[in-house]
Amino acid sequence: MKALVFEGQSEGLHFHENYPDPQPAPGQVVVRLRAAALNHRDVWITRGMYPGIVAPVILGSDGAGERQGRQVIINPNIGWGSDQRFSAKGYSILGMPVNGALAEYVAVGEDRLHDLPAHLTLAEGAALPLGGLTAYRAVFTRGRLQAGERMLVTGAGGGVALLAIQFGLAAGVRVYVTTGHAHKLDKTIALGASGGANYRDADWDKQLLQQAGGPFDLIIDSAGGEGFNTLVKLAAPGGRIVIYGGGQGAVPKFSPQAIFWKQLDIMGTSMGSDEDFAQMLAFVARHHIRPVIDSTYPLSQAADAFEHMHNGRQFGKIIISI
Repeated sequence: MKALVFEGQSEGLHFHENYPDPQPAPGQVVVRLRAAALNHRDVWITRGMYPGIVAPVILGSDGAGERQGRQVIINPNIGWGSDQRFSAKGYSILGMPVNGALAEYVAVGEDRLHDLPAHLTLAEGAALPLGGLTAYRAVFTRGRLQAGERMLVTGAGGGVALLAIQFGLAAGVRVYVTTGHAHKLDKTIALGASGGANYRDADWDKQLLQQAGGPFDLIIDSAGGEGFNTLVKLAAPGGRIVIYGGGQGAVPKFSPQAIFWKQLDIMGTSMGSDEDFAQMLAFVARHHIRPVIDSTYPLSQAADAFEHMHNGRQFGKIIISI
């Protein structure tokens, strides 16, 4: 089969025309993939910025394709466990350490397959799994979003952030965003956000408060870093802050006073349970949500897609057609 293989940090990514087909273990089936999507996880692995890296391996946590005439989307969870609060020891994600979706075929547990929502193309389906699962758990399972609230999402333009925005809009809330690029802010507002600010502006927090008419009930953050202290100030009394990433690193000079005086909930989340995944797909189908696609690359040129993601200019998911 054709496959993009990560050979190791020094060897990098290599496209193979005749890589061995997957051999399913008991309980597994083979899916003919038609589309995959990149995540920052894939890029971090190639740059040695992810724990427990094994190679060679076929990366890719997001995939959609066909199984015996059925169009399917793959749940990338492997071994979440029975506790809905957190993943079990030994939990992993499709696309490292086991081979993932950047190939013509992939072997997965049969229980990982879900019907592709009828309103989606296979490319849109491939854009959904990891980002949709992460966003759904952040917004609803952990964030407990309610209709009529004000929600702030940082880092608009990334796949998870955009899906969180779309989920919030579908749930009937006013959504505001931050981003470091004017064109991404314009596109997010065109998508339905009520407003936003460029976090490079010195007064970005004041801009948001003025636009929203007050502080935020729910804040979804992927950055951390120095700006997190400002997010605490932007949270309404009794508000919730959900963190799913830390792209800006540790939070300096963190002060707990604002947390306890305002009775804030600060929660972490990563991926989500199988139940979250099923609920996410049902929500997407009910509201006819379509993931935003930035660009599409053929599998033979997927290494270029990694560079595109690393450069950080994308708005939406980067798709690999197979």
